[in-house]
Amino acid sequence: MRIHHLLLVCLAATVACADAQDYTPLEFSVAGDRITAIGVIDGTSLDTFLDAIDDHLEIRTLVLKNIGGSVDDEANVAFSRVINELDTITLVPSDGLVASGGTDLFLAGTTRILEPGACLGVHSWAADDFTATDISRTSSEHGRYLDYYNDINIDPAFYWFTIEAAPAVGMHWMTSAEVEQYRVATLLVGSLSTAITCDSR
Repeated sequence: MRIHHLLLVCLAATVACADAQDYTPLEFSVAGDRITAIGVIDGTSLDTFLDAIDDHLEIRTLVLKNIGGSVDDEANVAFSRVINELDTITLVPSDGLVASGGTDLFLAGTTRILEPGACLGVHSWAADDFTATDISRTSSEHGRYLDYYNDINIDPAFYWFTIEAAPAVGMHWMTSAEVEQYRVATLLVGSLSTAITCDSR
């Protein structure tokens, strides 16, 4: 399983974690045609999301307020695929943050909006005894992510960028130029926040 280093997840969410099980699962709130998500993606996220939208067919936009990562990559990819299939707009607000698995979820939007000041973080993934950059690019271990990126029409070059941009226990906060280079957003409104701001958010 990909490890997203929960310490960084917790720092991003401005909470303290006592151990690897101490995190806040994804929570949703609905207002008009938007549903806002805050927390960490886990095996309950998809069902919680589907329950939240059950009586709200008008929802078109998933607002990612603060998604520091995931603790279950398979669940994250499954959830993200549903977001993509629903032709959802994903939006990170000006005071919002997505990182690690949260960035993968943002990519699921068929329209992807980063408002001025948003934070978008990437890093390598790690298994129990190796990291993504330890293995050959031809390794099947990369397949889950490359298949997902291919299915949602994201350039696989972005995947290689993410795993080389920062180690699994670190975080690289993307610049506007990098977002444009890899076409991470379909609409980039102004500059993103600096690393200093994102680290403290």
